[in-house]
Amino acid sequence: MIAQKLLDKYNLPLPRYTSYPPATFFHEKFNGKDFIEAIEESNHHHPQAVSLYLHIPFCSKLCFYCGCTTHISRNNELYNQYIDALIKEIDLIAERIDSSRLVTQVHWGGGTPNALTIGQIEKIMDAIYGHFKFSEHAEIAMECNPAYLSVEYIDRLLKMGFNRISLGIQDFNKKILLTVNRDPSAMPVKDIIAQLHEGGASANLDFIYGLPYQTPESFAQTIQHAIDAHPDRIVTFSYAHVPWVKSHQKTLEKNGIPGPEDKMKMFWNARREMIMAGYIPIGMDHFALPNDPLTIALNNKTLHRNFQGYCTKETTGQVYAFGMSAISQLHNAYAQNTKDIPHYINAVNKGEIPVVKGYQTDSTDIAVREVINQIMCNNYLNWHETAGRLNMEDNQLKAITGFDIQRLKALAEDGLVQFNDKEIIVTETGRFLIRNIAALFDPKLKTAQKRFSKTI
Repeated sequence: MIAQKLLDKYNLPLPRYTSYPPATFFHEKFNGKDFIEAIEESNHHHPQAVSLYLHIPFCSKLCFYCGCTTHISRNNELYNQYIDALIKEIDLIAERIDSSRLVTQVHWGGGTPNALTIGQIEKIMDAIYGHFKFSEHAEIAMECNPAYLSVEYIDRLLKMGFNRISLGIQDFNKKILLTVNRDPSAMPVKDIIAQLHEGGASANLDFIYGLPYQTPESFAQTIQHAIDAHPDRIVTFSYAHVPWVKSHQKTLEKNGIPGPEDKMKMFWNARREMIMAGYIPIGMDHFALPNDPLTIALNNKTLHRNFQGYCTKETTGQVYAFGMSAISQLHNAYAQNTKDIPHYINAVNKGEIPVVKGYQTDSTDIAVREVINQIMCNNYLNWHETAGRLNMEDNQLKAITGFDIQRLKALAEDGLVQFNDKEIIVTETGRFLIRNIAALFDPKLKTAQKRFSKTI
């Protein structure tokens, strides 16, 4: 456990660093024309691998903890209009991506991707397979609400080539699920995982801690239930309470939201249980089996991270994203589509790129991004190796990141890092406060105008 004085000291509002600069720096001067230029330039940048992200915003009901960009609807006509637009957007973008480049990753997120019928998903996948060539070991993943899964649905996903399914369980306690307006799984979770494994696919179980009525003891029981189901990965997300962004989250306040001390106990109890069961901690919130690609990447210090979560550098590439609110992550730019569904559909139907804001990265941003990724993903930074990949000197890289040895010493005194002239190593305690450590290397943080969720 982390001492209370450290919790009080480091429980600060900071970026999650799923991108650098964070999405709060995206601006409306960046438009569709800029994105097209960035795509064409991306064909000459590394990595050459292509990652595809598809955003399906639809949910049949609103979960009160949700911080995602969603649209509550069961209107199948709207679904079909959206799908047609999504396919047209894929047509618009795919023709600008060098056809010799291979897709190594496809990720479906939301919303609830499996709110769509299996036939609607097949229609979209047919469009993707028609445009792109895939690497032999490409990862094709989907986030699913287990409340809407069936044996037949899963079988059809497997036949389409899906080989990783993330199940948004959140908690096994039905009282907690009822409080946050989340339906429980329609099938026994053990059976879902067994079916996926039998079909050659991997399974993730996703949970949230910090919800009303959760206690350290109840969350430990949920995690033990998860371990008993034998998933390949378990993910424990810290609930981010941001009612100034997502007003529906205020609903949870009337039932009481666990404080930082209880959240810390939930995390450490869960962490202990998973480590005892053989799972390896990955980054801030993932746990994977020893033979999992994420564990192997961590051991090799080649773990990577993007808006879709942790991944290996072998499977991830520059991310080309489709759908409302979707964010593309290229070597030289970020581009975000409109969050308005009618605007998205209308723009694409007119042959327009639906990008409404973005950010063009420069050499400084790219250097800082590399440093923060090393800290966030691999709990480690070697100044010389990182500078070498960026074709610069060690001291130049330190200057770009605004490196302050006195601030690093303060982190070391609190037991968060160990360091010498050549490298920085994040300690076990520091891993839970990794956002605080990463912020040390963020020269833009002082100029950030937006509010962030707290680190704990």
